[in-house]
Amino acid sequence: MSTSVLRTADAWWVLTPTGAAKVHTSATTTAELLADRPALAAAATSRDTVPVEDLALVSPVTAPCRVVAQMTNFASHVKDSGGDPATVPLTFFRKASGSISGPYADVVRPAHVRLLDYEVEIGLVFGRELPVGTTITDDNLTDYVAGLVVTNDISARDVQLPKTQFYEAKSYPSFTPVGPALVLLDADELKRFTDLRLRLWVNGELRQDMTVADMIYRPVQALQALTRFQRVDPGDLLLTGTPIGTALSAPPKPVMFLVSLLPPAVKWRMFFKGQTRNPRYLKDGDVVEATIATDDGAIDLGRQRTVVRYAP
Repeated sequence: MSTSVLRTADAWWVLTPTGAAKVHTSATTTAELLADRPALAAAATSRDTVPVEDLALVSPVTAPCRVVAQMTNFASHVKDSGGDPATVPLTFFRKASGSISGPYADVVRPAHVRLLDYEVEIGLVFGRELPVGTTITDDNLTDYVAGLVVTNDISARDVQLPKTQFYEAKSYPSFTPVGPALVLLDADELKRFTDLRLRLWVNGELRQDMTVADMIYRPVQALQALTRFQRVDPGDLLLTGTPIGTALSAPPKPVMFLVSLLPPAVKWRMFFKGQTRNPRYLKDGDVVEATIATDDGAIDLGRQRTVVRYAP
């Protein structure tokens, strides 16, 4: 049975049918909390609870930690980017853990950024170390993946694209909202991973809506590749990709071909001139909400709500 873990600035909590029960633990990091399973179990059966709405929730994933992400990992997103899902490689990039923010915190657009985008993603949170060379299978996946969280991979597209790298464009403070809950799953529940539906709204308009059935490289495949070169530790976070519906969308292939023949400076100037007319990029005051759950509600990672603010 799943356990939903919440965090405030000074405590950890477990969601129960009557409210949030405080976890009596000395843990200050996600890794330490995941090692204190007796305290989590005790909180899950506690009747001493407070209303969840009274809690000022912050990210249940603590920094510093590793934040790794998969690129173009949903077939619909690959097609929308002008690619072929059958040939797209399994690709990772890193985000700074300083980008992690809470599920209700503001997303702050830096003053030099013009094209701010959103990407709802399932985050895998690890409960056990994976040294390089670890063998990952369907049978032992739950030995390493402790639980799941809602994440939003906020992206500065006008920084990302001309530099052809992701680290800076996705690592500004507040560019990885996480939570509200870290949902710890057992082996049977994790088998329903493909039933999870990702949804994201901007100002009440549904922008992204897709199940994991559209995912190209699922957790076992991703971790088999990742552990060939990257150590993973408890409390680390892996973002697993986003479906179609982001603000950024590739132009028609004939246009892409013609633009590719232009000098880079001219190409990007034309591209960004067109993108500035795209109303789907995030603006000051926009409300972004994201949920991840199975359609029957048996697994529910909660609802994230953030507001976009422009930096002075």
